[in-house]
Amino acid sequence: MSTDPRDKRLRVSILIEFEGANYVIDCGPDFRQQMLSNKVTHLEALLFTHEHADHTAGLDDIRPFFFRQGDIPIYAHQRVLDELKKRFEYIFETENRYPGAPAVEVYEVTNNVSFEINDLHVEPVNVMHGKLQVFGYRFGNFAYLTDVKTIAAEEKEKLRDLDVLVVNALREEPHYSHFNLEEALAFVEEIKPKKTYFTHISHLLGFHAEVEKQLPENVHLAYDGLQLEL
Repeated sequence: MSTDPRDKRLRVSILIEFEGANYVIDCGPDFRQQMLSNKVTHLEALLFTHEHADHTAGLDDIRPFFFRQGDIPIYAHQRVLDELKKRFEYIFETENRYPGAPAVEVYEVTNNVSFEINDLHVEPVNVMHGKLQVFGYRFGNFAYLTDVKTIAAEEKEKLRDLDVLVVNALREEPHYSHFNLEEALAFVEEIKPKKTYFTHISHLLGFHAEVEKQLPENVHLAYDGLQLEL
Protein backbone atom coordinates (compact mmCIF):
# COMPACT_ATOMS: atom_id res chain seq x y z
CA MET A 1 0.00 0.00 0.00
CA SER A 2 3.01 2.31 0.35
CA THR A 3 3.87 4.91 -2.28
CA ASP A 4 7.53 4.81 -1.22
CA PRO A 5 9.49 2.73 -3.78
CA ARG A 6 11.79 1.59 -0.97
CA ASP A 7 8.87 -0.45 0.39
CA LYS A 8 8.55 -2.50 -2.82
CA ARG A 9 10.66 -5.44 -1.64
CA LEU A 10 11.48 -8.38 -3.87
CA ARG A 11 13.18 -11.53 -2.59
CA VAL A 12 16.62 -10.98 -1.11
CA SER A 13 19.68 -11.02 -3.37
CA ILE A 14 22.78 -8.95 -4.02
CA LEU A 15 24.99 -8.25 -7.02
CA ILE A 16 28.69 -7.54 -6.53
CA GLU A 17 30.54 -5.84 -9.37
CA PHE A 18 34.32 -6.24 -9.16
CA GLU A 19 36.79 -5.37 -11.92
CA GLY A 20 34.05 -5.45 -14.52
CA ALA A 21 32.67 -8.86 -13.50
CA ASN A 22 29.25 -9.53 -11.94
CA TYR A 23 28.73 -11.94 -9.06
CA VAL A 24 25.22 -12.58 -7.71
CA ILE A 25 24.43 -14.11 -4.33
CA ASP A 26 21.19 -16.14 -4.45
CA CYS A 27 18.66 -16.23 -7.28
CA GLY A 28 15.15 -16.40 -5.89
CA PRO A 29 11.85 -16.27 -7.80
CA ASP A 30 12.46 -12.59 -8.63
CA PHE A 31 15.90 -13.17 -10.19
CA ARG A 32 14.79 -12.46 -13.78
CA GLN A 33 13.01 -9.26 -12.80
CA GLN A 34 16.00 -8.11 -10.75
CA MET A 35 18.44 -8.70 -13.60
CA LEU A 36 16.22 -6.87 -16.10
CA SER A 37 15.52 -3.96 -13.74
CA ASN A 38 19.21 -3.45 -13.11
CA LYS A 39 20.22 -4.00 -16.76
CA VAL A 40 22.62 -6.84 -15.92
CA THR A 41 23.95 -8.17 -19.22
CA HIS A 42 26.57 -10.67 -18.02
CA LEU A 43 27.03 -12.95 -15.02
CA GLU A 44 30.43 -14.34 -14.06
CA ALA A 45 29.30 -16.48 -11.11
CA LEU A 46 26.38 -17.29 -8.84
CA LEU A 47 26.86 -17.99 -5.13
CA PHE A 48 24.26 -19.59 -2.88
CA THR A 49 23.71 -19.09 0.83
CA HIS A 50 21.35 -22.07 1.23
CA GLU A 51 18.72 -24.08 -0.59
CA HIS A 52 15.42 -22.49 0.41
CA ALA A 53 13.17 -21.59 -2.52
CA ASP A 54 13.27 -17.83 -1.90
CA HIS A 55 17.02 -18.06 -2.56
CA THR A 56 17.15 -20.64 -5.38
CA ALA A 57 13.88 -20.84 -7.34
CA GLY A 58 15.10 -18.56 -10.13
CA LEU A 59 18.00 -20.76 -11.20
CA ASP A 60 16.41 -21.59 -14.57
CA ASP A 61 16.53 -17.89 -15.44
CA ILE A 62 20.32 -18.00 -15.86
CA ARG A 63 19.34 -19.15 -19.38
CA PRO A 64 20.01 -15.83 -21.21
CA PHE A 65 23.44 -15.57 -19.59
CA PHE A 66 24.22 -19.18 -20.52
CA PHE A 67 23.22 -18.57 -24.15
CA ARG A 68 25.71 -15.70 -24.34
CA GLN A 69 28.51 -16.99 -22.15
CA GLY A 70 28.31 -20.76 -21.83
CA ASP A 71 28.25 -22.70 -18.55
CA ILE A 72 27.64 -20.45 -15.52
CA PRO A 73 29.85 -21.12 -12.47
CA ILE A 74 27.87 -21.74 -9.26
CA TYR A 75 29.26 -21.96 -5.71
CA ALA A 76 27.47 -23.60 -2.78
CA HIS A 77 27.67 -26.03 0.10
CA GLN A 78 27.57 -29.64 -1.12
CA ARG A 79 24.18 -30.12 0.54
CA VAL A 80 22.80 -27.18 -1.45
CA LEU A 81 24.31 -28.52 -4.69
CA ASP A 82 22.63 -31.87 -4.06
CA GLU A 83 19.26 -30.16 -3.54
CA LEU A 84 19.65 -28.10 -6.71
CA LYS A 85 20.44 -31.25 -8.69
CA LYS A 86 17.13 -32.75 -7.50
CA ARG A 87 15.04 -29.68 -8.32
CA PHE A 88 16.79 -28.72 -11.55
CA GLU A 89 18.01 -32.11 -12.76
CA TYR A 90 17.90 -31.01 -16.42
CA ILE A 91 20.41 -28.22 -15.73
CA PHE A 92 22.93 -30.66 -14.30
CA GLU A 93 22.28 -33.46 -16.83
CA THR A 94 25.37 -34.42 -18.85
CA GLU A 95 23.70 -36.81 -21.32
CA ASN A 96 20.69 -36.35 -23.61
CA ARG A 97 20.38 -32.73 -22.54
CA TYR A 98 17.41 -30.65 -23.63
CA PRO A 99 18.86 -28.23 -26.23
CA GLY A 100 17.54 -25.08 -24.54
CA ALA A 101 18.53 -25.97 -20.99
CA PRO A 102 21.19 -23.88 -19.26
CA ALA A 103 24.29 -25.53 -17.82
CA VAL A 104 26.54 -24.78 -14.87
CA GLU A 105 30.06 -25.32 -13.60
CA VAL A 106 29.81 -26.61 -10.02
CA TYR A 107 32.11 -25.55 -7.17
CA GLU A 108 31.69 -26.76 -3.61
CA VAL A 109 32.05 -24.21 -0.80
CA THR A 110 33.55 -25.54 2.43
CA ASN A 111 33.65 -23.78 5.76
CA ASN A 112 37.00 -22.23 6.71
CA VAL A 113 38.23 -22.56 3.12
CA SER A 114 38.42 -19.25 1.29
CA PHE A 115 38.48 -19.23 -2.51
CA GLU A 116 39.00 -17.03 -5.53
CA ILE A 117 36.57 -16.30 -8.35
CA ASN A 118 38.77 -14.71 -10.99
CA ASP A 119 40.49 -12.03 -8.86
CA LEU A 120 37.74 -11.79 -6.24
CA HIS A 121 38.70 -13.24 -2.83
CA VAL A 122 35.77 -14.86 -1.02
CA GLU A 123 35.67 -15.98 2.60
CA PRO A 124 32.66 -18.10 3.62
CA VAL A 125 31.09 -17.42 7.01
CA ASN A 126 29.14 -20.23 8.65
CA VAL A 127 25.86 -19.25 10.35
CA MET A 128 22.74 -21.07 11.51
CA HIS A 129 19.24 -20.48 10.14
CA GLY A 130 17.42 -22.23 12.95
CA LYS A 131 18.84 -25.75 12.60
CA LEU A 132 19.99 -25.26 9.01
CA GLN A 133 23.55 -24.32 8.11
CA VAL A 134 23.82 -21.26 5.86
CA PHE A 135 26.84 -19.57 4.28
CA GLY A 136 27.39 -15.84 4.40
CA TYR A 137 30.28 -14.36 2.43
CA ARG A 138 32.95 -11.78 3.12
CA PHE A 139 34.63 -9.86 0.30
CA GLY A 140 37.40 -7.61 1.60
CA ASN A 141 35.84 -5.24 4.14
CA PHE A 142 32.28 -6.07 3.06
CA ALA A 143 30.20 -8.98 4.37
CA TYR A 144 26.79 -10.30 3.38
CA LEU A 145 24.79 -12.50 5.75
CA THR A 146 21.19 -13.53 5.41
CA ASP A 147 18.82 -15.91 7.21
CA VAL A 148 20.91 -15.73 10.39
CA LYS A 149 19.56 -16.75 13.78
CA THR A 150 22.77 -17.75 15.56
CA ILE A 151 26.48 -17.58 14.80
CA ALA A 152 29.38 -19.21 16.62
CA ALA A 153 32.11 -17.13 18.26
CA GLU A 154 34.78 -18.33 15.83
CA GLU A 155 32.64 -17.26 12.87
CA LYS A 156 32.09 -13.81 14.38
CA GLU A 157 35.85 -13.34 14.33
CA LYS A 158 35.68 -13.52 10.53
CA LEU A 159 33.52 -10.39 10.62
CA ARG A 160 35.85 -8.01 12.43
CA ASP A 161 36.96 -4.68 10.92
CA LEU A 162 34.17 -4.42 8.36
CA ASP A 163 33.38 -1.24 6.51
CA VAL A 164 29.92 -2.52 5.59
CA LEU A 165 27.82 -5.39 6.93
CA VAL A 166 24.57 -6.53 5.33
CA VAL A 167 22.50 -8.78 7.62
CA ASN A 168 18.90 -9.90 7.99
CA ALA A 169 16.36 -8.24 10.30
CA LEU A 170 13.00 -9.89 9.66
CA ARG A 171 10.58 -8.12 11.99
CA GLU A 172 10.18 -6.85 15.57
CA GLU A 173 8.61 -10.04 16.94
CA PRO A 174 10.97 -12.97 17.66
CA HIS A 175 11.30 -15.61 14.94
CA TYR A 176 12.59 -19.16 15.34
CA SER A 177 15.10 -19.00 12.47
CA HIS A 178 15.79 -15.32 11.70
CA PHE A 179 17.18 -12.36 13.60
CA ASN A 180 14.43 -10.03 14.66
CA LEU A 181 15.22 -6.31 14.83
CA GLU A 182 16.46 -6.43 18.43
CA GLU A 183 18.76 -9.37 17.73
CA ALA A 184 20.12 -7.78 14.57
CA LEU A 185 20.91 -4.54 16.41
CA ALA A 186 22.63 -6.48 19.21
CA PHE A 187 24.69 -8.34 16.60
CA VAL A 188 25.73 -5.04 15.00
CA GLU A 189 26.73 -3.69 18.41
CA GLU A 190 28.90 -6.78 18.96
CA ILE A 191 30.55 -6.88 15.52
CA LYS A 192 30.90 -3.08 15.22
CA PRO A 193 31.04 -2.56 11.45
CA LYS A 194 31.39 1.04 10.32
CA LYS A 195 28.02 0.82 8.58
CA THR A 196 25.22 -1.76 8.45
CA TYR A 197 22.28 -2.39 6.14
CA PHE A 198 19.41 -4.65 7.16
CA THR A 199 17.91 -6.97 4.54
CA HIS A 200 15.48 -9.93 4.35
CA ILE A 201 12.84 -7.58 5.74
CA SER A 202 9.23 -8.73 6.02
CA HIS A 203 6.24 -6.42 5.72
CA LEU A 204 5.79 -6.85 9.47
CA LEU A 205 8.82 -4.66 10.17
CA GLY A 206 6.91 -1.67 8.82
CA PHE A 207 7.47 1.14 6.36
CA HIS A 208 11.00 2.06 5.35
CA ALA A 209 10.87 5.74 6.32
CA GLU A 210 9.33 5.05 9.73
CA VAL A 211 11.72 2.25 10.68
CA GLU A 212 14.76 4.19 9.44
CA LYS A 213 14.03 6.96 11.99
CA GLN A 214 14.31 4.45 14.84
CA LEU A 215 17.70 3.04 13.85
CA PRO A 216 21.15 4.12 15.08
CA GLU A 217 23.03 6.60 12.92
CA ASN A 218 25.25 3.97 11.27
CA VAL A 219 22.44 1.42 10.65
CA HIS A 220 20.04 1.58 7.70
CA LEU A 221 17.39 -0.46 5.94
CA ALA A 222 18.44 -1.78 2.58
CA TYR A 223 16.04 -1.40 -0.32
CA ASP A 224 15.67 -2.74 -3.84
CA GLY A 225 18.09 -0.96 -6.19
CA LEU A 226 20.39 0.28 -3.41
CA GLN A 227 23.95 0.73 -4.69
CA LEU A 228 27.04 0.94 -2.49
CA GLU A 229 30.54 1.80 -3.67
CA LEU A 230 33.46 0.42 -1.65
